[in-house]
Amino acid sequence: MNSTDHGNLKRLAYFAAVVETGSFTKAAEQLGITKAVVSQQVARLEREFQTTLLTRTTRRVHPTDAGAAFYGRCATIIREAREAFAELSHAAMEPAGTLRMTAPFDYGVSVLVPAIAAFIERYPRCKVDVKLTDQTLDFVDSDIELAIRGGKLLDLNHQARQIDRYRQLLVAASSWKKKLPRAAAPHEIAHAPFVANTALRESLKWEFTDSAGSRQTVTFQSAVHFDATLAVKEAVCSGLGISVLPDFSIKDDLANGRLIQVLPMWSLPPGTMHAVFPAGKFRPAKIRAFVDLLLERQKCA
Repeated sequence: MNSTDHGNLKRLAYFAAVVETGSFTKAAEQLGITKAVVSQQVARLEREFQTTLLTRTTRRVHPTDAGAAFYGRCATIIREAREAFAELSHAAMEPAGTLRMTAPFDYGVSVLVPAIAAFIERYPRCKVDVKLTDQTLDFVDSDIELAIRGGKLLDLNHQARQIDRYRQLLVAASSWKKKLPRAAAPHEIAHAPFVANTALRESLKWEFTDSAGSRQTVTFQSAVHFDATLAVKEAVCSGLGISVLPDFSIKDDLANGRLIQVLPMWSLPPGTMHAVFPAGKFRPAKIRAFVDLLLERQKCA
């Protein structure tokens, strides 16, 4: 649409207001502009199309036959435009439509599935389409609007908001109690078989801190590699080695004794989860509502 088209569309509203109010003065008051502007723009509309649209008397302005026909079309255009703006405004305020997102598989199963159930119950006009994968998906290529990602965010072209924080634990299968040395420090188990998670940017090098603030950095030797956290967990449970896993994915295994925590007196840096979205001034209501719900649930946990 060029500038002339835009100007003509504005003149439609000026012309329609004059017809509806029967007065240039009242039309100007309704539009919040001066009477001179309304008069000039309507006159320009008549001049451009070489058609008299209005007849003026001392008491009232009346449309000509051409003006009345033209007004009928203008009124339809203006009404549809107002309805379009109303729909857009409603869409911006009320969550609706399909939320297309991606998340790590383990976090999606453990944390997001219950959150999605609560979200759909709260906003029945919404649907959710989730791609669960430990790989980082591109927004455009994968047709997604929201990504839940863990760890340090490297892409500065996107906006992000931290939605969760979790513990990372060094664990082993319960059958490993006899295999592990009675270690007092991380470096003493550096050569134990380690199950590496290649979905992480750094899967073998870990920094431990004890209650006194002492730190030790250990680079483990991998016995096997997997590119998914749930596969790493099953490998550890099967006795393939030790590994670092997020607390939300192993809480049940720790509770039932399937896994044990190794070096419980030493802690690892906490992990973080972020909601990531393409940069932009405005985000759809469905995205804002879902992120707010995740934050709400995290506070209640």
